[in-house]
Amino acid sequence: MEPDGIILIDKPQGITSFDVVFRLRRLLRTKKTGHTGTLDPDASGLLVVLVGRAAKAAEYITSDEKTYEAVLRLGIATDTQDLCGEIISKSDDIPDEDAVLNAVKSFEGSYDQIPPMYSALKRDGRKLVDLARRGVTVEREPREVFIRGIEAERINGTDYRLTVSCSKGTYIRTLCDDIGKKLGCGGCTAYLRRIKSGCYDVKDAVTLDHCAELGYEKLCDMLIPTETLFSGLPVVVLNGFFLKLCKSGGEIYQKKIKTDFDLGQRVRLYDEDGFFALGEVRDFDEGTAIKSVKVFRL
Repeated sequence: MEPDGIILIDKPQGITSFDVVFRLRRLLRTKKTGHTGTLDPDASGLLVVLVGRAAKAAEYITSDEKTYEAVLRLGIATDTQDLCGEIISKSDDIPDEDAVLNAVKSFEGSYDQIPPMYSALKRDGRKLVDLARRGVTVEREPREVFIRGIEAERINGTDYRLTVSCSKGTYIRTLCDDIGKKLGCGGCTAYLRRIKSGCYDVKDAVTLDHCAELGYEKLCDMLIPTETLFSGLPVVVLNGFFLKLCKSGGEIYQKKIKTDFDLGQRVRLYDEDGFFALGEVRDFDEGTAIKSVKVFRL
């Protein structure tokens, strides 16, 4: 039986997120793998890897708050917004600690962030990072991101340790660059580690070397159930006629099963054996109904 579920990896610095996925494909003997958010090669920490049917879940994870530990280095700005790039400006005029802490705090809440050129985002089918390496810069539309919380602690005259909880799609490198711009001295990311993603914590993650030591059988046994990706969604249990109707692609009218979810609400669908599909409330001729949008178990 093909492996199915989630594995939490503590990615080391120096390899790409795809490198992690590629190695796990070989260890788990499956091509059906993916992840819920790329980490830069020089970043470490939590990578949530989806295996088997779970790989089909990525597009449905809409609320995936992440938490990072980072070091903001002031007085230097680079084209990659971290220490890997070419220096584009330097300054010895570093604001005092109070000014830095106030600037950092000012980014809490929503703000429009312009994605960096050195990123995996695509324009006309090509990754921005590939264009950037050729010296090409293209216009990027600002995207609204949300910083739920950000704490800063001074390490020395130029470096501050940050802990950031933010929405999916936030670039910490760009956040550090924006803080540096606001302070007028420039800034970049000197260290980055993801410690949380959704309900998952890096404390529960394993290394790739440990995965290799475990071997195929034990690695399959440690896979986390796919449904944990949707742990914040309500549960709807179906049986009998309604279960057969749902599994055949039909809609389940809320008035029939006495639920009253809002339009667009997604739910976890269960049968007697547990979670089998993700459902969504949609509008039909006879009222609102739940329809399965992604099946994870036949």
